[in-house]
Amino acid sequence: MGSERVVIVGGGVIGTMHAVEACRRGWEIVHIEADAGPRRASVRNFGLVWVSGRAAGAELDLALRARVLWQRLAERVPGIGFRPDGSLTVATHPDELALMASAADGPDAGSRGFELVDGAGVRSINPVVKGDVAGGLWCRNDAVVEPGSVLGAVRADLESSGRYRWIPGRQVVDVPVGSDAGGATVVDHLGDRHHGTFALLCIGDRLSGLGGRVGAAVADAPIRRCRLQMMQTAPTTEHLTTALADADSMRYYPAFDLPGRERLPEVRADLAGWGIQLLLVQRANGGLTIGDTHVYDEPFDFAVDESVYDELRARAETLLGWELPPVVRRWAGVYTVATDDRIYWSHRIDPSVLVVTAPAGRGMTLSPAIAERTWDELVA
Repeated sequence: MGSERVVIVGGGVIGTMHAVEACRRGWEIVHIEADAGPRRASVRNFGLVWVSGRAAGAELDLALRARVLWQRLAERVPGIGFRPDGSLTVATHPDELALMASAADGPDAGSRGFELVDGAGVRSINPVVKGDVAGGLWCRNDAVVEPGSVLGAVRADLESSGRYRWIPGRQVVDVPVGSDAGGATVVDHLGDRHHGTFALLCIGDRLSGLGGRVGAAVADAPIRRCRLQMMQTAPTTEHLTTALADADSMRYYPAFDLPGRERLPEVRADLAGWGIQLLLVQRANGGLTIGDTHVYDEPFDFAVDESVYDELRARAETLLGWELPPVVRRWAGVYTVATDDRIYWSHRIDPSVLVVTAPAGRGMTLSPAIAERTWDELVA
């Protein structure tokens, strides 16, 4: 196995973690990325390793395994910025707190690290939360990485193995299925052909541009795209000891699909189309990453909407009880979502070619475990 090669298409977190797992198993890796460096969903996110919201069963199991793998990787690659800080989902209304209590009483609450706390408990765990809160749900098993540095730090570690080649700025245009016996060939836009025992296509939201049967399979895949808006503030001297979420986040995470969710306070009419929730994470430099929204109807607007940022900022300041630093960056991101019951979309085009994409907003959380599962299946 040590002399075999895999060609991985896509330099985001899913593709990069497949490279990590390939390297661990002794494979040579050719890693191709369309841009000069990753610029899409893998760097436009919170960096949350978000165990708390995952669906019970297979999804939660995958998240817990990924949490272990993230921590293990951080021991070797400290530049990923792993912090086992946990999270607090904060309630301001009795019905929100009641739903959190149901989650904390659930059969898998222990594996999630759930604990229900009152308002004083919230402030004890995260003293910078000074707003008027009724209580919260503490998840000890959530963690944070630095999305802006993860991929570069991991690639540097892979390059030190001597078995990894990074090729940015190459758009893959074809994977001629079945054209090379005993392997796979990937063709880039310059006409260069990259051969390996396997080709793993971790294409993110690039759902067009591939030819042949691979392009046809992706075009017919049960996948849709989601657009979100986020922002980041200048550094603050306040130190957040956990990631934070407001209770609206419970509308979107399957862990909270419990009796009582329908009693959450009604969303304001002017926000109903945005799928808005407050998530707040402090970066290593002290800045705060704040979001986000969920919009599925394409074509997406080319511009961001300022009213959403006003709402998110107001929510954050109400929860924290203090004025945020100035916003220094705003952005939109797009990720892909499997529309059937799968946690992500993994499709084998032929014995040597596999497409892995559409983990929804779970890519940063699940990617190490998805890669481990892929390789277990490939070499079985």
